[in-house]
Amino acid sequence: MNAVIVAVLIMIVLSLSRVHVVLALAAGAIAGGLTAGMSITETVDIFTAGLETNVSIALSYGLLGAFAISLNFTGLPDLMVKMAIKLVGREGEGRKKTMTKVFVLFFIALIASFSQNLVPVHIAFIPVLIPPLLKVFNELMMDRRATATALTFGLKAPYILIPAGYGAIFHNSIQENMAASGLEVESSMIPQALWIPVAGMVVGLVIAILVTYRQKRSYEDRDIALQNEEDKHITTPGIMTALLAIITLLVAQVATDSMIFGVLTGLTILYVYFAVLHVKGTFSLQQTDTLLTDGMKMLAFIGFVMIAAGGFAEVVRETGHVESLVAWTTEWIGDQKGLAAITMLLIGLFITMGIGSSFATVPILAAIFVPLAMSLGFSPLATIALIGTAGALGDAGSPVSDSTLGPTAGLNADGQHNHIWDTVVPTFIHFNIPLLIFGWIAAMLL
Repeated sequence: MNAVIVAVLIMIVLSLSRVHVVLALAAGAIAGGLTAGMSITETVDIFTAGLETNVSIALSYGLLGAFAISLNFTGLPDLMVKMAIKLVGREGEGRKKTMTKVFVLFFIALIASFSQNLVPVHIAFIPVLIPPLLKVFNELMMDRRATATALTFGLKAPYILIPAGYGAIFHNSIQENMAASGLEVESSMIPQALWIPVAGMVVGLVIAILVTYRQKRSYEDRDIALQNEEDKHITTPGIMTALLAIITLLVAQVATDSMIFGVLTGLTILYVYFAVLHVKGTFSLQQTDTLLTDGMKMLAFIGFVMIAAGGFAEVVRETGHVESLVAWTTEWIGDQKGLAAITMLLIGLFITMGIGSSFATVPILAAIFVPLAMSLGFSPLATIALIGTAGALGDAGSPVSDSTLGPTAGLNADGQHNHIWDTVVPTFIHFNIPLLIFGWIAAMLL
């Protein structure tokens, strides 16, 4: 048995069986090591050594979570909610004839896109923005499956294409793990390789909004307990501080090429603001500590999965069976690069659906795909397209992914949105299928 196949299959089966992903990764790594003839001690040592591969990326995630939660207390998210409600109207108010569901959905997709790069708060904005708008959606008779699709698009497409915020983490992960597997690439090559797969996601979004879910759908108007309905958190100093923190974060990140330093800079500005509030007696230092802790907790799951994935990938590489798998696959596929490309993309789909995180999948895919792609004659750009697309595949459509859990958390605030059938299935259909098609096209053209 090939150790790589054994490790990946056990990891996928355990993950899909609702065994915690970190445990599934550890179990898969141990099974792969034993299959390759390693002792348990040797396998654990290699797994442990590999854990440090993604530690900086995981720390970046945790700090971004803290930044996102802290940003909520500046009043900026509350202001965004009020602006959104003003644009689409409140229940009972007159509505412009030109206001349509399509505008609302693309507006939501735009706001979600900002959460990945421009204002890197990830899914933290959804519980703030979406519940207050549910009655507006009901009044427009919008199909919430279209809203879920718009949100998931914004949570995925920007970080796949744009190297800022969470996009910087994703691109750095691709670059570093490809280098660890023997292929050095420039960071500027990654957007060049991934714009075609992202174009496929745009096509999926347009189809979902204009075709699949364009029909009216009725929901009950139910009262929702909303937070931050008052304006007490919306102040000019708070908004100015939030904008300064965001701009500083982006500038510091670009200048130092370090997401960690960028987030720490942004957090410093926010915490100076909190210290001023503390002096005024309107904010306690205990609240500041709680913000940091809660923010890290929010994204700690992904961080731990990414760390464990680094250990898994290290064991996979050290088994020596990647080379034999590559040789066997090359012999089976021959010179059929088209078949090889679709096979690798499907592998990525199953792995990512099992793990629920494209960030955590990249180290595993790079360890397998880089030598395979090189042996089949794929260019570096095509290899990036395969790894990036395969990593993104399954993130939309996975029941355990932030890209689906986040939208459901907001849209089900009144208990009328099913996670599997109203978020997971629609996003799987409208994003995974286009990603497969356009990812394959990118691998063949680049």
